[in-house]
Amino acid sequence: MALGEVKSASVDHIARRAKWHPLEIVFWLTTPLPFVLTPDYLQLASQIAITALFAISLDLILGYGGLVSLGHAAFFGLGAYTAGLFSKHFWGEPFSGLLLAAIVAGLFGYALSFVIATFRGLALIMITMGIGQLLLEAANSLGWLTGGADGLQGVKMSPLFNRFRFDLYGVTAYAYSLTALFLCFLVARRVTNSPFGLSLRGIRENSTRMLAIGAPNTRRVRMIFTIAAVMAGIAGALLTQTTETVSLETLGFQRSADLLVILILGGVGRLYGGVIGAVIYMIARDQFSGVNPQYWYFWIGMLLIAVVVFLPNGILGGAARLLPKTWVRA
Repeated sequence: MALGEVKSASVDHIARRAKWHPLEIVFWLTTPLPFVLTPDYLQLASQIAITALFAISLDLILGYGGLVSLGHAAFFGLGAYTAGLFSKHFWGEPFSGLLLAAIVAGLFGYALSFVIATFRGLALIMITMGIGQLLLEAANSLGWLTGGADGLQGVKMSPLFNRFRFDLYGVTAYAYSLTALFLCFLVARRVTNSPFGLSLRGIRENSTRMLAIGAPNTRRVRMIFTIAAVMAGIAGALLTQTTETVSLETLGFQRSADLLVILILGGVGRLYGGVIGAVIYMIARDQFSGVNPQYWYFWIGMLLIAVVVFLPNGILGGAARLLPKTWVRA
């Protein structure tokens, strides 16, 4: 096949992937239903939206860039503490805090990407996990700033648009989180359904061959890592702003591990896998912890084993056999 034909085929492939499938539109149109159907669970719904955004950020580097990370919570926690400290000491306006958290997490991710881009496999896993633990211990030791093990106290958020308060019912929290999720999803969808996203898949599958054809592998890996860090920071800031609390748990290894479980449940390498995985995981956790508060992780483990055994490519991977591929591709 001639080079021109290859380029034309790639453009057609990207164009097909960029089109919205009707089921995608239906999915997003159903997201406001909790306001009507489950108004008592809007706080849980906002947590699901935040977790889904966090999962999408990890999927960008894992499912598309091929970078395995066990310390992705570092960016989540950094965004959470940035938004909390900004609100406590300066200004409680939500959008400015969200923007600042994205900038701080993005700058940290960009600086870290120079190290991350040179490693793969076990070394990368250990480095990311180590960085996460370093930030956790730093936040714990700087109790005068972060509150240490007691968490950051005194976070007060101003009403959204000076009108909508973040109350206990979660109405504003869910609307705010859902809007942020959708906007970030649009960005992630545009990134992955572009020549840049296509090159990331090539790097993930065979980085040596991509180098042979002149692809700037290192630069593109750094770019996607920085984008993922920004989105993770936004997710952390959303958690702080909707709950008005920040704890060390936002930086913990358990949060990073839970995120991997979510992606495995939903399907790695599909943006909707992070969303679907977050919905299933958060609802299952809520229900299982209600049945047995001490051993609810046992049932999560059983669910994970069942998915891995019967649906090795995640729930969306199994759905690919039944639904049009245009729906499960993203």
